[in-house]
Amino acid sequence: MDVSIRMVGLASTFFWILLVAFFASAAYSVKDLRLNFEKPQLRLTQEGYAVLSIPINIENGGFYNLGEFNLTTKVADLNGTKITEGSTLIPLIKKGAKIVAFHNLTFSVDVLLEKGSHYLFNDSSFAVAALISVKLAEVIPVQVSSNFSVAWGAPFYNFHLGRPTFEPLNFTHLRIAVPISFENHAPIDVNGEISLYMYNSEGKLVGQGESAIVAPQGALYTSSIVFYVQMLEITEEGFFEVYLSTPFLSYGPLVFPYG
Repeated sequence: MDVSIRMVGLASTFFWILLVAFFASAAYSVKDLRLNFEKPQLRLTQEGYAVLSIPINIENGGFYNLGEFNLTTKVADLNGTKITEGSTLIPLIKKGAKIVAFHNLTFSVDVLLEKGSHYLFNDSSFAVAALISVKLAEVIPVQVSSNFSVAWGAPFYNFHLGRPTFEPLNFTHLRIAVPISFENHAPIDVNGEISLYMYNSEGKLVGQGESAIVAPQGALYTSSIVFYVQMLEITEEGFFEVYLSTPFLSYGPLVFPYG
């Protein structure tokens, strides 16, 4: 009987030694796990969506497989309001494996417009909160968190209406030219149309015009909208309304006083 008890005790001790050794070796092998986030890429689609793509390089140089690698991220604006969230799951990363994965988040540009015009006309950034979870040796759960930011380039950075010029066309009408300029800092070419409406001090529409937008990524756009108005309807003061239309967004009116 004593022999049996001693055998059970030895077996139990041996089991715990193996278990501790296993956990220790699994934890130690973390030093050979290399996880790198490459520079996040932000792009706009012609369908009106922003896609944030985060490349992940994973090299499992440890002693064991890794199970249920999961990356969950939340993207927020500068005020901390959530814009979107998502997760990427890799069920198994075998020991010795090298993997490149892409964690993609998609959200509508309309979500940004709901928060005002800030992201249209100002370079800014998004805050990203990331949570990584993985099972070492497919058994031991581990979590780690990180925070970083992603730059945003405004499609209509420094949008500006210049001083309008007035030239007589004949005895009853004037030719008006309104200069327009902006810089395209967005990660996509901006093509579309700008519509401009001119109102006098009484709020009456006196003229309107349009101009095509062709602004390659990183380019300065300059143009003038030309239209004709009746002299008797012009007042010394008034205002312009501007509407922007592209395949991925429509916005307006922007109001600019004159006089």
